[in-house]
Amino acid sequence: MFRTTFLISFAFAALIAQAQTHTPLRVGIVGLVHGHVHGFLGHSRHSPEIDIVGISDPDQQLLDAAASRYGFDRAQLFTDLEEMLSKIHPQAVLVYTNTYDHRRVVDICARHGVPVMMEKPLAVSLDDALAIAKAAHKSGIHVLVNYETSWYPSNYAVYGLVHGGALGEVRKVVVHDGHQGPKEIGVEPEFFAWLTDPKLNGAGALFDFGCYGADLTTWILNGERPTTVTALTQQIKPQIYPHVDDEATIILTYPKAQTIIQASWNWPFGRKDMEVYGATGYAIAVNRDDVRMRRSGEDHETQIAAKPVSAPYDDELSYLRAVILDGAKEDSLSSLETNVTVTEILDAARRSAKEGKTVRLPADR
Repeated sequence: MFRTTFLISFAFAALIAQAQTHTPLRVGIVGLVHGHVHGFLGHSRHSPEIDIVGISDPDQQLLDAAASRYGFDRAQLFTDLEEMLSKIHPQAVLVYTNTYDHRRVVDICARHGVPVMMEKPLAVSLDDALAIAKAAHKSGIHVLVNYETSWYPSNYAVYGLVHGGALGEVRKVVVHDGHQGPKEIGVEPEFFAWLTDPKLNGAGALFDFGCYGADLTTWILNGERPTTVTALTQQIKPQIYPHVDDEATIILTYPKAQTIIQASWNWPFGRKDMEVYGATGYAIAVNRDDVRMRRSGEDHETQIAAKPVSAPYDDELSYLRAVILDGAKEDSLSSLETNVTVTEILDAARRSAKEGKTVRLPADR
């Protein structure tokens, strides 16, 4: 009994010592118009992984509201990104602007040598994505893209089954991502304004939710680019979303596989899941934690609980800190290379939907 108590006490003391020597990453927040920033500030602001040293947004009213709501000092607030970077020298920035502004933010941060993690997707066009990649490579900064699904144990479990040979060669991937719609779920006015602007968001549901499937497929297929992209979009609720699509389906073809991406602002509830069908079995990431699977020779489907993802790849803040401060390897889900391909897919999908025809991607870009 004494030995057990001693060991527990020793382990607890070791954890405390580790926490005390765990240097947080000094980060700046860029933009307050992306609704995810409030979830971040409300739940992750006091994470031991980071120390928020400044916030930048051109809208003084949004800055004032953030200061009142979350208790930031006025000296931490900036209406100009260059000024924030010059005065507080963050080790990285988290970006919560509209998607169109991602290129400008990376250009500025690259000049200051500051790494960037942004909310998905990377960019509104392939031209912008390539420009971001050029700026990042020239300056040597990390540019990472945060997706909610990058931290799902179920997706890692399916990936492990695929690459462990349990399903055979991949034949089809089907990804569903969507919810009732931005207005229907009550997003903030400043978020709604740019989500429904084709310039600032790139499209509607096509970009907002289509990016998840493009990211997961590119990851599952080891970075392979599709041969063709075909997309169909609709405005089922034009009275709410007059300028962008609210329903989208994207079909990607590869030499030996196909992907179907379903993106929607019309579903009765939020949904994020993935199905992978191989030559000898299938696996379905049902939600964040569960997987259904069946393989050749089995007469029924089984459900398994996915194992926790190993740190630091289980959380965006732990991951960002580890990459910047500890030299951890980038996960391809969030990598710039993968997300240039994601943007290429979305750009081609937008063109396909507009022109009503399949777009064939060049062998090289």
